[in-house]
Amino acid sequence: MAGKQDEGCRLYLVTPPVLEPRGFADILAQALDAGDVAAVQLRLKDVDDDTLKRAIDVLRPVAQSRDVAFLLNDRADLAVKTGCDGAHLGQEDGDHAAARKLLGDRMLGISCHGSRHLAMQAGEVGADYVAFGAFFPTSTKVTEHTAEPDVLEWWTEMFELPSVAIGGITAANCAPLVRAGADFLAVVSAVWSHPQGPAAGVRELNAAIAAA
Repeated sequence: MAGKQDEGCRLYLVTPPVLEPRGFADILAQALDAGDVAAVQLRLKDVDDDTLKRAIDVLRPVAQSRDVAFLLNDRADLAVKTGCDGAHLGQEDGDHAAARKLLGDRMLGISCHGSRHLAMQAGEVGADYVAFGAFFPTSTKVTEHTAEPDVLEWWTEMFELPSVAIGGITAANCAPLVRAGADFLAVVSAVWSHPQGPAAGVRELNAAIAAA
């Protein structure tokens, strides 16, 4: 997962909030084989560690065998234990500095909502990318924080660290975020709930990124 200096804006897939790992492995493979994807984040809420580990064991190889980074939401400790490529932490997900130490050379991403201050703090802690959002209304989670494209423009002008845009992003609305300098677009529904299936969702988003 490199920054825009290398290859422009890329897709970052976040898993659906509920999934059955074995069935989802085939769906994930189809999506990843359909076009360029930089990373997959496993994001399962309110499940026990055993359930998480089972999902990681099934899905991590699908991503890693295709040279796609596999990140775990919330849990730096489990990411290290289970061979993930890194972890994505929210503002409430524990001690970011401790997570940085624990992850070593694995990837650390931090959610910064629409806040320039939180993004600079994340950079100081040693995050590998900062995530801004939600840019659009989203059905995946309750939108407590919103962001505007100008935060992406500001970040891109000021810092080398890659940025991820998240929140209700679709092929139809992503162009302003790409033009504002987002390195990655994190999507959930636009791929997994695409009427023609996830592979079509990936193709459509990659085409929209290229067009922007």
